Amino acid sequence: MNTTASARRRTLAAALMAVALTGAAAVPAVASAAPPKVPGHGRAAETPGVRYGESARLDYQKAVAVQVLKGVFERGDMTVIDRYVRPDYIQHNPLAPDGAETFKAFGAAWRQQYPETAFNVKRVISEGDLVFVHSNVVPSPGTRGIAEGHIFRFQGGKIAEHWDVLQAVPATTANGNDMFSTISRPQTEAPGPARLTAYNKKLVTAFVDRLLVRKDLSAIDAYVGSEYHQHSPNVPDGVAGVKAGLGAYFAQFPQLSITPKRVIAEGDLVAIHSHYVNTPGERGRAIVDIFRVRGGKIVEHWDSTQEVPETSANDNTMF
Repeated sequence: MNTTASARRRTLAAALMAVALTGAAAVPAVASAAPPKVPGHGRAAETPGVRYGESARLDYQKAVAVQVLKGVFERGDMTVIDRYVRPDYIQHNPLAPDGAETFKAFGAAWRQQYPETAFNVKRVISEGDLVFVHSNVVPSPGTRGIAEGHIFRFQGGKIAEHWDVLQAVPATTANGNDMFSTISRPQTEAPGPARLTAYNKKLVTAFVDRLLVRKDLSAIDAYVGSEYHQHSPNVPDGVAGVKAGLGAYFAQFPQLSITPKRVIAEGDLVAIHSHYVNTPGERGRAIVDIFRVRGGKIVEHWDSTQEVPETSANDNTMF
């Protein structure tokens, strides 16, 4: 056995154990039993390689993301990496180096430490060459697990790049809602009609710019529906809750800087990956905010947040 590879596997296993025990796991989530399904869609995910138009291409990307993650982390099948991940895979998870071979070692280390891992994919959306996967991964039965947001970039039909944001699921929340359920009606995790994608993406992007980038609380009245459901664990429910929560946050950190990095939308769901820096000079946090739009108003919000660490196994940053 290659001693360098063996040492790398031991290091990864130790890191994965430490991270999972503290509730901030370092690997992406996967979906339900084979054949893989895209959450919210009644049919099995399409066979990778079959493409008919743009909608089928997006379904293909979602199916591949689910199949790779399920294969690696739930079944221990590393052959899916050979089929669907580029050898020059670019990694932004700070615990993992670049490359498909490292991805294999990473998955093997996870499987060794957590053979009973359960992945519950809640919603999957795709736009352009990007796929966003929102999941609850439970490394050990009986634990609350981790809220995970993963972004994959595809190139030539294969996964070329990955970002993630991982947060321990708390015992309680300020709003009484869990971090994953859909409350607004219709209560489905599937994205709405594709014809709404461009409009909803523009609406949410404008909302985030006005509220978070420019810190204008009046954006809440302009863009948020009267029935607003909050899943961010530290923010109270409803319109009044988000006003109070963000108002206090802005007051506490007057030099707060929020920089959106990428936006992914499909139907009525919009995910925004951002860098939050409370005070200049800090490393800040990686955050994924997920918004649901119904009837031209934002009606539901989920998120995951993770501190940017001091060091990283790759040179790519988390963004």
